[in-house]
Amino acid sequence: MTADTDTNWKQQTEEQRRQREQYFREHPQSPIPEETFAGLAYYPIREKYRFLVPLEEHDDPELITVETTADGEQQYHRHGEFSLELDGREITLQAYRPPGEERLWVPFRDETNGDETYGAGRYLDLDPESHETEDGWILDFNAAYNPTCAYNTAYECPLIPMENWLDVRIEAGEKDYPGEPVDPHGH
Repeated sequence: MTADTDTNWKQQTEEQRRQREQYFREHPQSPIPEETFAGLAYYPIREKYRFLVPLEEHDDPELITVETTADGEQQYHRHGEFSLELDGREITLQAYRPPGEERLWVPFRDETNGDETYGAGRYLDLDPESHETEDGWILDFNAAYNPTCAYNTAYECPLIPMENWLDVRIEAGEKDYPGEPVDPHGH
């Protein structure tokens, strides 16, 4: 079931993309220097990748440790899971909650990684105020984005837990960065 609770969602997605591009291009804390920023690439916005689904909360959210790109660790509560059908295939995604936060983190890998999208996977952030409705959560892959380490190897990013590795193509959201990632160590 697709979500059509907000008739302006396509325009909002386009605006979020413009804001992200502007941040990367102009903000002093951008992970990419302005002179080397190659822009961002996205799949077209398509309704087939936007879902309204219930979150099946786990009775006792387990605290798990997620490895990072810099051999570190971060902890998240495995809060619940989303089940949906995409292209005739049933997929399940775990939703994680950082300790002390209300937002949900839904990282995933799919069959586009390393080819059209960032090899390590992409992220979705779900804020209860803007994504939770009376009928479920809005899970919109059009809003999928690359972790910061896709642009600059100095950043530490959590890796996608294997339980969220999907054997389908998610042709939505941000594509691989078209430029070379910044390597502050010159490697």
